[in-house]
Amino acid sequence: MIRSIHRHRTLRAVTTLAAFQLVGLTPSAKAALTGATLIGNTGTSITAIPDPTDPGRLLVAGRSGRINAIDLTTGAVSPYITFPGVSTSGEGGLLGIALDADYATNGVGYAYYTSSGTAGSALTSRIVRFTRDPDNPDRGLSSSITPMLSVAQPQNNHNGGWIGVSPNDGLLYIALGDGGGSNDTGTGHTSGTGNAQDITNNLLGKILRIDPHGDDFPTDDARNYSIPSDNPFVGNAGDDEIWSFGLRNPFRNSFDRETGDLWIADVGQNVREEINFQSASSAGGENYGWRLREGTIATPSGGVGGPAPRGATDPIYEYTHGFGSMQGNSITGGYVYRGEDASLDGTYFFADFVSSNYWARSPEGVVTNVNSQLFPEGAPSSPVSFAEDLQGNLYVLTIGGDLYRIDTTMPGDYNGDGVVNTADYDVWATAYGSSEMLDADGNGDGVVDAADYTIWRDNASSSPSAAVPEPSSLMLVFSLAAASTSLRRPPAAKK
Repeated sequence: MIRSIHRHRTLRAVTTLAAFQLVGLTPSAKAALTGATLIGNTGTSITAIPDPTDPGRLLVAGRSGRINAIDLTTGAVSPYITFPGVSTSGEGGLLGIALDADYATNGVGYAYYTSSGTAGSALTSRIVRFTRDPDNPDRGLSSSITPMLSVAQPQNNHNGGWIGVSPNDGLLYIALGDGGGSNDTGTGHTSGTGNAQDITNNLLGKILRIDPHGDDFPTDDARNYSIPSDNPFVGNAGDDEIWSFGLRNPFRNSFDRETGDLWIADVGQNVREEINFQSASSAGGENYGWRLREGTIATPSGGVGGPAPRGATDPIYEYTHGFGSMQGNSITGGYVYRGEDASLDGTYFFADFVSSNYWARSPEGVVTNVNSQLFPEGAPSSPVSFAEDLQGNLYVLTIGGDLYRIDTTMPGDYNGDGVVNTADYDVWATAYGSSEMLDADGNGDGVVDAADYTIWRDNASSSPSAAVPEPSSLMLVFSLAAASTSLRRPPAAKK
């Protein structure tokens, strides 16, 4: 009986669909955030990135020094690589990971972690290179870990920690905080300016830009990188590695995978949290104002505030400290959405580690709180990072290791797996004509019909994983199904 109902629904679906396509109707569907799905837990975590060789997993870094891989379907966790000598003193630990632009072929990755400090410093920030295990490509090779760059940290906070490879130039960008303490003052901080405004023999409070494929320091085993010739201070006063400066603690940043724009979330001191934006067309050299400025105002504490430095770049968004729906105390930078949901394209998602508020910034610059949309039963506390997978789906990672996928009502994604493909067509065909099985009711009119097929077709056509049935093939299916029904019709009763 169930097979008969399914066959009849398929026949009605194909027949109605043919007529529907002949008149050329194109119903609309509206996408929106629908919640967040808990994928699994990786233990105490700090950041996550996609694995270019496996669209079904992320690599998740824990402060203690270990990177795990998490399966995005099952939530299963497996070890990837562990870094020795990691210090978690203060805000230290394994703080950032990135993979080379050619990781799929060369297996090269990069990590940022802190180790115990040397004389006069609390910690040492280290950038290292590693490679994938050639005998087990699902694992990193611990014996391959080699130093690239190190920077002494006078205190054990404000370490920055993010690293990333630009999708445009393939170079490695490194975020360093101002060295810690408060107001960029005291021991280990440049007198009169602070570290963030000091660009000579001082890499703290900066974004660095290096070429990880060269070596301009062949006699120095601890420095294994080259300087891009177009860095802003090459040939000018200032350290050659510096790309931009005037930052306090740029803890979580990201590149827009489509444009190459850089979004920098800088953790504030006492009153403001800020988002700085650097266009992919930038030649570098931006001064984001710290320690003179906290957001768009003079830093009100420590006696260090003042007018903005000449040519300083203001944040594109800031918020005040507090626990209101648009407030917080420690920004967690996120990503620009570039997944398959066109209605969210260009939306920047971010959060606050302390207030556990989650926000979305539209391409037009409008910021809204999305806690109730993502987490209707209560937002998880302490969001420490966002992540994206190879398909462009976004994820939230908490300090406790919970990984959530941000879900949308992507038009045509009838099975809710974040991709529009033939599996969604099967859901539509099975439910055709139903006013009860409404997973495939794409336009929300209360019945699954040919209009919902068009919604699927229009969105699947942009997905390489979907083979979209065209009218001619659908009519063939109809003919075969009709013939099958005729052959199986029971004979008439004898009179």
